[in-house]
Amino acid sequence: MAEENFMRRISVEKVTVNMGVGNAPEEYKKAQQIIEKITGCKAKQTLCKIKQPKWDIRPGLPIGLKVTMRGIKAIDFLKRALAAKENQLKKSSFDNRGCFGFGIREYIDLPGAKYEPALGIRGFDVLVTLKRPGFRIKNRKILNSKIGKKHLILREDAVNFVKALFGIEIV
Repeated sequence: MAEENFMRRISVEKVTVNMGVGNAPEEYKKAQQIIEKITGCKAKQTLCKIKQPKWDIRPGLPIGLKVTMRGIKAIDFLKRALAAKENQLKKSSFDNRGCFGFGIREYIDLPGAKYEPALGIRGFDVLVTLKRPGFRIKNRKILNSKIGKKHLILREDAVNFVKALFGIEIV
């Protein structure tokens, strides 16, 4: 029986939770409380980069929030988020580089989350980035390089990894 190559193992690099708010300051504060409550991490504001007169936004305005989690905390949150989706994902949720994402319409769908009337109902997006050992070469400062074609994570690899680790069903 052949041993598995260590360099081919896939793991979760990070889980990013995004919540769009728009340019309403009172909604921003409510969304910040919600996202910090469900993730247990401090939220960072995302700023607008383009001008959209129809939506009354311009560069520099805070229009959303995000939280990036890594390690055990990311895996635990991802399990809760997948339980809210009833352990089902669409195949179109996966991109060609192996990462995937999905949306949750209401934060109260998460197991253990309680509704607070003062905060209202908001949805959010969960984005998962996968990696293999050796992916650091594309981000390092000195001698950064591209990842070889044989070492990239393909859609099928990501689907098989998520099925094996989280036991989800691909619809």
